[in-house]
Amino acid sequence: MSMDVVQGQSAIQPPPQDPMIPKWAATALIVGAVVLVLAAAGGIFWFALTFPEQIEAVRDVFIMVFALVACVSLIVMVMLLVAVIRLINMLEFEIKPILEKTNQTVTTLRATTTFVSNNVVQPAIKVNSYFSGIVRGFRVLFGNPKNNLPR
Repeated sequence: MSMDVVQGQSAIQPPPQDPMIPKWAATALIVGAVVLVLAAAGGIFWFALTFPEQIEAVRDVFIMVFALVACVSLIVMVMLLVAVIRLINMLEFEIKPILEKTNQTVTTLRATTTFVSNNVVQPAIKVNSYFSGIVRGFRVLFGNPKNNLPR
């Protein structure tokens, strides 16, 4: 690792890594793909000029396949629409009442904790503080009883 200081900031640079695919292999792969696409286009063009009746049959088959795919896509979209409608219905009629009841429970719990704090905890703290004050006063007046015992 090397450290470079640029305008008062330190930057840690990782060591250079070798690419997973060499540059010449990536270039060869791209050139091969382009050649393959051009060869396929040339083959289709030659086939269309040589065998026009067969191309019309293949075209008709592709039209039917695309029509079938469009019908299946329409069915899938309708199913998704029904699923979204059911989700909205569930959110409105099932989850919303649960959230309202949860909110009501939290409000009740908040009121209960306030009541317990005001009527139980604060008086207990006052009694404890008075008792601690009395004990401290006795220690000041009479000393610590632990220190008065012989050892």
